[in-house]
Amino acid sequence: MRQIDFSSDRTAHNVAASALPMLVAQLLSLLYSIVDRIYIGRIPGEGTAGLGGIGLCFPVIMIVTAFTNLFGMGGAPLCAIARGRKDQTQAETLMNTSFTLLIGTSIVLMAFFEGFAAPALRLFGASEQLLPHASVYLRLYLLGTPATMIASGMTPFINAQGYASSGMLAIFIGAVSNLILDPILIFVLGMGLRGAALATVIAQCLSAVFVILFLLRPACELHLKPLPPSRFVPENVIRILSVGLTSFIMQFTNSLVTIVCNATLSRYGGDLYISIYTIIASVRSLLDVPVNSISDGASPVLSYNYGARRPEQMRKTVQLFTIWNVGYTGVVWVFILLFPAFFIQIFTSDHALIESAAPVLKLYYFAFIFQALQYSGQTVFKALGRTRQAVFFSLLRKVLIVVPLTLLLPGIFGFGARGVFLAEPISNFLGGVACFTTMYITEYRQWDKLSG
Repeated sequence: MRQIDFSSDRTAHNVAASALPMLVAQLLSLLYSIVDRIYIGRIPGEGTAGLGGIGLCFPVIMIVTAFTNLFGMGGAPLCAIARGRKDQTQAETLMNTSFTLLIGTSIVLMAFFEGFAAPALRLFGASEQLLPHASVYLRLYLLGTPATMIASGMTPFINAQGYASSGMLAIFIGAVSNLILDPILIFVLGMGLRGAALATVIAQCLSAVFVILFLLRPACELHLKPLPPSRFVPENVIRILSVGLTSFIMQFTNSLVTIVCNATLSRYGGDLYISIYTIIASVRSLLDVPVNSISDGASPVLSYNYGARRPEQMRKTVQLFTIWNVGYTGVVWVFILLFPAFFIQIFTSDHALIESAAPVLKLYYFAFIFQALQYSGQTVFKALGRTRQAVFFSLLRKVLIVVPLTLLLPGIFGFGARGVFLAEPISNFLGGVACFTTMYITEYRQWDKLSG
């Protein structure tokens, strides 16, 4: 596999070469859940309820993702910085420390949520009608937790070595498997929601096997190997947790927001609006992929050049991915305003559901362009290991803005169920502007000191 040379001055090429495979990889990764929802939404007589049931599982899935990011996205930037400093031993130690943490945590999470699935789903707002649908899917999905965390958590270490196309291939294997297995298990074998969950588990296992085999290859720069106790040191664990805390909090707060939204919608809108929220969250997952991939693709380039003390290349990297993100989110915003039903029809053929969801989708995405600023600021903070700043702005947008507004707008301000969706554009504007402005003042303008 061809390796990207982060030390070269071809900044745009390096960002694009890293981001494009990630774009494909994340689109393919999204197929794990998106394809499930597309097929489930079309199960005769069960589609709308099935979508609502899966939506109630989102908080648990996001918590698993949060811990995956804690160790994967926490260790990978440190690994890239170590490579920039030509410290291969430390880079490999960081990778294997993260792998050990992923394995141990996956087993604990799987056991915990298997034991408390039903109480958790009730807490998340499940009605007696939706609880059976959610429980069936979640219990099977959880069996693949170790494979999920290995596949997603170790792929950033493949990318950090410059093998972005291999990281893409890892996801491709699982995504295509899921795409093939879903219709067979859901419709041909008549397994419904059980089939969707089982297809995802099998696909994740295949991705995990590929990742492990790739990192065991003699030709690989950093190798996966058992970590001796002497090299599993608290200092490395603390550093990984510190850097990964931002990604962890972003996903964990996504879980919190989903819980609050579903519970509030259950009160003010009922099961129909929980299904609508599931569709909107699915559309967002799909449309967020390019922004995520551009930011993730720029991150190792930024981290490497920071380790190599090259401020001019750092500035070019930030300028490029910020312009690309703003341009993309602006185009998406216009398309949603003009063609909202197009995006909703991806997940359902229920005309009543489409009609109810279309105006809500336009409301939810009204300030989407400001999310690009949030991503740009957060990417810089994470890539440079600025944990406090990254954590603060993640908490600001989700916990300090979205959650209170979600609770206040429907009842006190009289917006009803629509108030839940209005909280998002307000948070995008306030959080995005604050995050980007702070990054520009405290980081971007100070980088000349690196070369001194």
